[in-house]
Amino acid sequence: MSPGLFVVVAVAGGAGSVCRLVLDGVIRSRIRSDLPWGTITLNLTGSFVLGVITGLAVDAVVSDSVRMVVGTGFLGGYTTFSTASVETVRLLQQRRLLAGGLNGFGVLAGATGAAALGLWLGGFT
Repeated sequence: MSPGLFVVVAVAGGAGSVCRLVLDGVIRSRIRSDLPWGTITLNLTGSFVLGVITGLAVDAVVSDSVRMVVGTGFLGGYTTFSTASVETVRLLQQRRLLAGGLNGFGVLAGATGAAALGLWLGGFT
C-alpha cells in the first residue's frame, strides 16, 4: 500500500466514523425502543455495502484501491460491531433477555444475510 493510499484509507475511516455518529444520533432521536436501532441500522447497511463492494472487487469491476478505501476505510469507521456487543451485554445485564438475544443474534444473522445479499448483487457467483 502506497503512502498516499494509506492516507486516503485513513481519511475515509474518519468520514465513516462521522457518518456513524450523525446517523446514529438521528435514529436515536426519532426511535425510542429497547433495541439500539441506530447501531443495528449502521451494521446492517455497512455489511450490505461491504458485500456489494467485495462482490464487485472479486469480479474486478472495482479496483483493490477502491475496495480498501470504501471497505476498509469508510465502512471500517461506519460499522461498529464492538458497540453492538456492548449494547447486547448491557441489555442482558438489565435482564432484558429477549431484547438482548434479539440484538445479539439478530444483528449477527441480519448482517450475514445483508452481506450475502450484497455479494450476490455485486455479481459474486
